[in-house]
Amino acid sequence: MADAVQKQSQELATQLWAIANELRGNMDASKFKNYILGVIFYRYLSEKTENYMDELLKDDGVTYREALKNEELAPIVRDWSIEHLGYIIEPKYLWASLIDEIRGAEFSIEHFDKAISALVASTIGQESEAAFDKLFDDMNLQDKDLGKEVSERTALIAKVMQKVDDISFNVDDTEMDVLGTAYMILISLFASDAGKKGGEFFTPTCASKLLARLATVGLDEVKNAADSCAGSGSLLLEVQNHLSTKKVGHFYATEKNGSNYNLLRMNLLMHGVPYKKFSCFNSDSIKTDNYYENGEPLMFDIQVENPPYSAKFDQSPKLLDDPRFSSCGVLAPQGKADLMFVESMVYHMSEDGRIAVLLPSGALFRGKQKKNGKNDAEYDIRRHLIENLNVVDAIIGLPAKMFHGAKLPVIVMVLKKKRNDNSDNILFIDASKYFTPEKTMNVITDEDIDRIVDAYINRSEIDKFSHVASLEEVSVKNDFNCNIPRYVDSFEKEETVDIDAQTAVIKKCTEEVSAVEHELEAFFKELGLEV
Repeated sequence: MADAVQKQSQELATQLWAIANELRGNMDASKFKNYILGVIFYRYLSEKTENYMDELLKDDGVTYREALKNEELAPIVRDWSIEHLGYIIEPKYLWASLIDEIRGAEFSIEHFDKAISALVASTIGQESEAAFDKLFDDMNLQDKDLGKEVSERTALIAKVMQKVDDISFNVDDTEMDVLGTAYMILISLFASDAGKKGGEFFTPTCASKLLARLATVGLDEVKNAADSCAGSGSLLLEVQNHLSTKKVGHFYATEKNGSNYNLLRMNLLMHGVPYKKFSCFNSDSIKTDNYYENGEPLMFDIQVENPPYSAKFDQSPKLLDDPRFSSCGVLAPQGKADLMFVESMVYHMSEDGRIAVLLPSGALFRGKQKKNGKNDAEYDIRRHLIENLNVVDAIIGLPAKMFHGAKLPVIVMVLKKKRNDNSDNILFIDASKYFTPEKTMNVITDEDIDRIVDAYINRSEIDKFSHVASLEEVSVKNDFNCNIPRYVDSFEKEETVDIDAQTAVIKKCTEEVSAVEHELEAFFKELGLEV
């Protein structure tokens, strides 16, 4: 089933990618994505509405379109749509109606703009408003890059819509989430095409899968899951995918970038997450802690995160009053916010909670203990996490060149409060040599992921791969330096070279080359050519 979904999704994403490249003209890929993904998303919402409501009204013998023309049924249908879907799409604005207009040469981009505005307006004042607020703002249909004249913009968007309409997909097949998976693949293609700049909103699928599997070991369902640097939401969706029941009570997500924040909400909705089951925030997760309810901090069962590496942040002294950071009493240095993201996650970790976070390897060893007592901040934070809180469960080294814009290797840190029999040790895994090269990036396969997860579950000593280090080994012997080569010796001894044998081989080759040259010299002279 999973392979079938992936295959169909890949084919669909390839079709959509071809459309994007054919139609975007001179527009940058990172910008054009807003239009093609927005059009796909609008089709999804429209067909979801019509299919859902038609099924609901089947016993009444009417369709959604017919019900909205009925004075008695219309208010009931509208209320139901707002309550359960979160929005209303009027019949004249349904996808099929817009496509009919295109075929009849009656379509205008201004009409499509009104359709989008009407959808968003239907959510104002409703519980769903936050989920849909400014959701389509990045799909600016008045942008001159689409065409200087209205007619030019109309023609281009109409082409995109027709191409998308030609593709067959079933928006209601929850067992075969082909469209949702294709959407995520398409996001990754845009990220790859845009390089570092566009890759900021996407964590490679293999890395997302690894984090999700590490965070969900042995779990069937969870009350909630959070990602405070959510990007397009791929990590949270992988968490849901790797729970045996696929049940997450509520998703919480924060994303600083406005365009990525819109993409995040679209992606959750496209994967069938109801608007009532997610809370998304558009802010800086270090500067602002959004996870409070009735004045009390929210505690999460699962947290996954791929924060911006070595990020700059506002080093305001006020942050030391924030309970997420006050327990340690220091702030990370400017341009090295990595461990502050970890501190924030730990603060919101429930008693049975798990965290899996991607970090640059420097977070493991930057900062030292000073003789004058004024230690480097990163040293103090690392020591606080290990010695005072004892929440660091495992540290896993990954291959280099796995991430857009990050050629250096990164690591996974797994953290838990209830470590049970493992509370006196930390597991170190060096998986940096297990990967498959693909174009400009390295990919970890399912087999590689299995190797890592199995070693994590079994917590076994594997030569040149994993080591269970006691807390004494970490704290006393290595002074809280968690650089993986200190614990896992992955050095491969080179074969001893037999100098005499190699000299003999070289001598033989030289003699053979000399003989060939002598033979060629005779041929050249015979042909009257200079050697």
